[in-house]
Amino acid sequence: MAQEASPPARDSADTFPHADEQSASTQPPLFEVVGRSSFAPQIAGVNALSTTSALPTARWWYRRHLEQSGHPKNTVESYLYDLAIFEQVIGLKPIDQVTARDIAKYLGEANTRSTRKRRLTSVSGMFKWLVNGAHMLDKDPTASFYPDHIPLKTPRPLFEAEQDAILSAAAADSTRAGAMIWLMLRLGLARGEVLSLRTDHIDLTEPTAPLIYIFYDNPRWRGKERKLLASEEFAELYAAFLAELAPDDVLFEMLPQSVNKLVDRVARHAGIQKTVSPQTLRDTYAVEQARAGADEERLLTLLGLADDSRNRMSVRRYVKLAAPAANAPSAS
Repeated sequence: MAQEASPPARDSADTFPHADEQSASTQPPLFEVVGRSSFAPQIAGVNALSTTSALPTARWWYRRHLEQSGHPKNTVESYLYDLAIFEQVIGLKPIDQVTARDIAKYLGEANTRSTRKRRLTSVSGMFKWLVNGAHMLDKDPTASFYPDHIPLKTPRPLFEAEQDAILSAAAADSTRAGAMIWLMLRLGLARGEVLSLRTDHIDLTEPTAPLIYIFYDNPRWRGKERKLLASEEFAELYAAFLAELAPDDVLFEMLPQSVNKLVDRVARHAGIQKTVSPQTLRDTYAVEQARAGADEERLLTLLGLADDSRNRMSVRRYVKLAAPAANAPSAS
């Protein structure tokens, strides 16, 4: 079977929410609800959504729903990529004639478990919206399908000497690299959180103990917001960064892929042989916090993670890596 082309990257934190979790629209409505069987378009050239609409029409309206709900652009593109493949696999059926057998055929052509899981997320998101949001269908043909369990990979954190080396190499690379890598390694910020930082998110009231505020524009992610205490080391890095680049608002104007390349370049200059990504730095921070005594609840708070079973499994990996060696002498 030919290998499937990769879809647009999906925001790592983004999954389709249940209907009662969706945020209110922040744009003027693109359609008027005129009854169960019709969403009347307010822009020309788009068919009304009805129970007998073909899949492309449903996909168009679903895209508008995702955009109005505040989903990131790359997430929307990823969902629509999968839904276009769905249409190719089963044909241009009316939405009320899509069956569980069609869903099984679509998922059955996935090459890997991760592809199957991604496809199911995309197609079930649309049909859940058609049932619970648009009220066009009574039954969801994806309801009987569940994602395959994909085991979490064991993190490969940096050792102490590697941490010192990458911080030194980052400071030598640029003031921007020095500040960004410190935030990911010493405070565990995710890549997207670093890129969202603004000048008014850094509180320098205590110059030797800056406070870093992690905010989210999308109300769906407000539970991830937190305040973290930085150190005098970061204060010095940040002062050098401000003096050189003097950002007006957003601190780090970069694409996500550029952050990956920056981390990889600095790691190579530091002489680190293993693969290093922004997630590696975050993993390293979590393991170091677990070594310092942080339990599962504390790690969830520090990392801005929701208290659910998947995230619990995730932080347990850090606790396990932080535990003493299996053959270490037991305390007397």
